[in-house]
Amino acid sequence: MSPEPTVTVLVNTYNHERFIARALSSVLEQDFPATKMETIVVDDGSTDRTSEIARSYVPHVRYIRKRNGGQVSAFHTGVTEARGQIVAFLDGDDWWAKNKISRVVAAFDSNPEISAVGHGYYEVDENGAVRAQMIPQGELLLSLETVDSARLSAPLRIFLGTSRLAMRRNALERALPVPSELPFFDTYIFTQAIGISGALLLREPLCYYRLHSRNLYASKSNDKASQWIRYRLLRGLLKYLPRRLADLGVPLERSNALLDFDRVDADRLGLVLEGGKPWDTFRVELASFRLSYREPDFSYRIFKYFTLMLTLLMPPGAFCNLREWYASHGLRKVRESIGGATPAVPEVVRQPVEENENSVNRG
Repeated sequence: MSPEPTVTVLVNTYNHERFIARALSSVLEQDFPATKMETIVVDDGSTDRTSEIARSYVPHVRYIRKRNGGQVSAFHTGVTEARGQIVAFLDGDDWWAKNKISRVVAAFDSNPEISAVGHGYYEVDENGAVRAQMIPQGELLLSLETVDSARLSAPLRIFLGTSRLAMRRNALERALPVPSELPFFDTYIFTQAIGISGALLLREPLCYYRLHSRNLYASKSNDKASQWIRYRLLRGLLKYLPRRLADLGVPLERSNALLDFDRVDADRLGLVLEGGKPWDTFRVELASFRLSYREPDFSYRIFKYFTLMLTLLMPPGAFCNLREWYASHGLRKVRESIGGATPAVPEVVRQPVEENENSVNRG
């Protein structure tokens, strides 16, 4: 057997025939020494040409095919085979910048205490064109050392999603197993990484995150099937994570501070999918406001009171549709011209990238 690699790249894929070649090529083109890296591809029972394409990369990658069982099942299959000191994850429909692994390894070397590294990323469309970028305000350390740090970490966890996530293997092993009822593994794993010894976020966009019609979680589509998947995930996280964080020594008030936004999101989705009373909508929207903002000025308070009154006059589903319409049409700028409030947590801003500016390296 070859010496233990520094990094294991774990690629999970299912019916990604249009995308898997770019994903695997981006791994093999890394500027990190190939002799210090192993790549494992776990195919979760694809029924298209994914298997044929992925096999064409052998022996540069190790290909494992399994019966279809979902992302968590594929994750467990791959993790048991990983030998690297660091495990970096990649979805088969995304790809990496050429310096992704070298930057991540350097971050781990410079911060020997941290459990995980994440980073900024580009959003790309189905055809691979860059449409937006998501970048942290700076190099940030997420931790659960205090209630405030836990609350500040909540919105920034987006930079630890699957194709952005790398973890030390010893921390990853502490976070296992992922409950089988969860549809995805990443949030369950990286939340524990933050609790174990913190996660570092790099500002550079080192990943190209593809939004497409078959994306199970982050598709632009807001159909009921996608909503049910997200609802199932949130409910599962809220069921299992407090217990796991407690086992890691995280006090309940800190885990609550981290997960409060997930509770609001779960309650909102529950109202859309399962129904409820207007008072339930009022309660959820008031909780969201109190979590998100502080020191609102008089005009903003009037605006918010008007919004809360609407929750009592409309069915929950109708109010949620109105809220989505408000967000999708950029009407927040109108509200900001009326009054404002100080964000209580860092705001993650999606920065559009025009096509004529889209000259970044696409792998």
